[in-house]
Amino acid sequence: MSHTLWIATRKGAFALRSDAARRSWKLSGPQFLGHIVHHIVQDPRDPKVVLMAAKTGHLGPTMYRSTDRGRKWAEVKQPPAFRTATDGAASRAVEAVFWLTPGNPEEPGAWYAGTIPAGLFRSEDGGDRWEPVAGFNDHPLRAQWAPGMGTPGGEILHSILVDPRDARHLYIGISIGGIFESTDGGQDWKPLNKGVEADFIPDPSVEFGHDPHCVALHPLHPDRLYHQNHCGIYRIDRPAREWQRIGRAMPRRIGDIGFPIVLHPRDPDTAWVFPMDGTTVWPRTSIAGKPAVYVTRNGGSSWQRQDKGLPAAQAWFTVYRQAMCADMQQRVGVYFGTTQGEVWASSNEGDSWRSIARNLPQIHAVTHAA
Repeated sequence: MSHTLWIATRKGAFALRSDAARRSWKLSGPQFLGHIVHHIVQDPRDPKVVLMAAKTGHLGPTMYRSTDRGRKWAEVKQPPAFRTATDGAASRAVEAVFWLTPGNPEEPGAWYAGTIPAGLFRSEDGGDRWEPVAGFNDHPLRAQWAPGMGTPGGEILHSILVDPRDARHLYIGISIGGIFESTDGGQDWKPLNKGVEADFIPDPSVEFGHDPHCVALHPLHPDRLYHQNHCGIYRIDRPAREWQRIGRAMPRRIGDIGFPIVLHPRDPDTAWVFPMDGTTVWPRTSIAGKPAVYVTRNGGSSWQRQDKGLPAAQAWFTVYRQAMCADMQQRVGVYFGTTQGEVWASSNEGDSWRSIARNLPQIHAVTHAA
């Protein structure tokens, strides 16, 4: 089995490929040099299909699609776009397609996309034509759930999760807005933010207005969800509706602020995070210039530092929410891309790290495909 890492960067798309042993990696690209690429995802149901969310400079946002594993690309026929506003309502325009998620295995052509500003879109033909999910985009409370209080990157709809047992059961994350759940295929939504702290708003107990950075659902135990938030690391075991802040177990000098969270593909108690400096003016760098991954193997009751092979000092990068992933090998490989354009890999579940690519543009996303 060969491995591919799709690398989405500030200046184009790259790919890293290796054989089954994962010892050596070959970099190819760039493709779409100069385009802002937010996400590249290969369809696990049909590996010939790869989708790319891009912003083509002054021409604006769009998407590209490949049907030959990324050798050739074509712009999709109908990119995500909001419906024309009526009755005096304020119009909205897609500024960027930010997140891509394949649909349930029972819906082989289905995909979801999240945008800036916060919008949810669905394709039923493998990503070539996209329609707004009216149940969210036109929801009576959408203006409260996503009021335009954007992060430095804008108001982002991300972390689109599809329950593998039920194609109609969906979760989404909005920065800033919160986590929302639908059990009817996106026709209606409810907030799922109880227990999440929000120290940046006047009333931290509100149902929405939170800032989840990344939400993950375990594929074999889909009632177990984790999320990395602006205010900590959390876990929930459904049908519970209240999150538990498992980041409290992180070392106090490190804290529990970061962007990505990645789950072990078979063990629901194992997860990796990449902490960053979220103090004072939010430098968004590795803490004290000493980068490290932290892993829990007991559902968040404790965390261990994993920094063997990483720079010991004066390394001031961080890792964005889509820029960390894992493979499916027996000894799981974990990968991350940095804001300084490096890709790091571990073939032993984070026990040691090595750089497999350097000198790339700022990395927005890293996804794995077998």
